Amino acid sequence: MTEKVLTTRFGLENSHTLKVYEETGGYQTAKKCLEMTPDEIIDEVKKANLRGRGGAGFPAGVKWGFVPKDTSKDHFLVINADEGEPGTFKDRYLMRLDPHQLLEGMIIASRAIRAEYAYIYVRGEMWLEKDRLDEAIAEAEQAGYLGENLFGTGNKLKIRVATGAGAYVCGEETALLNSLEGKRGEPRLKPPFPAVVGAFGQPTIINNVETISNVPHIMQKGGEWFHQLGVDGDGGTRIIGISGAVKKPGIYELPVGFNTKSFIEDQAGGMLDGLSMKALIPGGSSCPVLKPDEIDIPFSNDSLKSVGSMAGSGGMIVISDKTCMVRAMENLAHFYAHESCGQCTPCREGTHFLHLIIKRLEAGQGTMEDIDKLYRLANNMEGATICPLAEAAAWPMKSFITKFRDEFEAHVTLGRCPMNHAIG
Repeated sequence: MTEKVLTTRFGLENSHTLKVYEETGGYQTAKKCLEMTPDEIIDEVKKANLRGRGGAGFPAGVKWGFVPKDTSKDHFLVINADEGEPGTFKDRYLMRLDPHQLLEGMIIASRAIRAEYAYIYVRGEMWLEKDRLDEAIAEAEQAGYLGENLFGTGNKLKIRVATGAGAYVCGEETALLNSLEGKRGEPRLKPPFPAVVGAFGQPTIINNVETISNVPHIMQKGGEWFHQLGVDGDGGTRIIGISGAVKKPGIYELPVGFNTKSFIEDQAGGMLDGLSMKALIPGGSSCPVLKPDEIDIPFSNDSLKSVGSMAGSGGMIVISDKTCMVRAMENLAHFYAHESCGQCTPCREGTHFLHLIIKRLEAGQGTMEDIDKLYRLANNMEGATICPLAEAAAWPMKSFITKFRDEFEAHVTLGRCPMNHAIG
């Protein structure tokens, strides 16, 4: 299946402008949806089986249904555009090349949850994407598609862009809300959940950029159409950002359920000359690693879960046979230790010691007990913190040790890296 949903405008000149978006049918669906009831929109999104594209994979329509129908409070829609997961880079292309698609999705989603206020929380380093969003919002307001009287229907929606300071933890939805409110970017205890008590204490839905960008297409062509593009319980397409030792890294849009191995060999061009695959991280750095004999499977939330990994945020990292897995894991451990907010002791201390021990192993100064210690420490971090950052550090560590223990042990027995690269 070659049908594209989200990336059809990527090759058009000035695809980010209102002129091009309207010439290709943009905003007509939003206008239609403003005449529908919120429940009608939610029901259609539920039919679509649109699962969150930010990592968790929770059904979007179900999530929207958690918002109380009480209209005495302000309701908020917040778009998570932080995209700080190593290996993930697809949302920035959606914002850079087709921002109006996101805005139209936000109009429809806001109608569904009865929101009149919305924010796009953008990672601070994405200055071009922020500029494109600001320009798109200004164009839509000038055209009457946003503001006090959407399309002349009397509906209201104000969208503003907010920037973070590049903290990975602010990709967690409650840490994002704290940052949005001007507080320290630390996760909140749940319950209460954001759908009931979210931004500024009001009912709030937080969705990923790619998730909401799908909504205009679902409402235009129907939830059943979207569902049929994917697999049972997981509809639509996925934007995959593939990097690493392949000939054609970049952004690809494929139907949910595409064969992971065939995608790497065919669309991504296969491995670079002279290299073979040692491992695959399928959906961003927090996902447990897979070996080459495990990847001949459909790319979907449930299928990857069945082999002990995740679809995550669609950031596929291909690792070659010339890569030291201990060094690769040391690099990831350093990232998670740096990005822990420090609020929870198991994460603050656990990520620090994971990095300390694996750094010692990589330098050829570790022991066999250190390998077991890493696994036990990672295991004890799971489920012990407010947010999943500790688990994001623990899951890859456990999988690297389980599947590539021979490389960890070689660092001990040889007193150096067996790949013979320089230490440091």
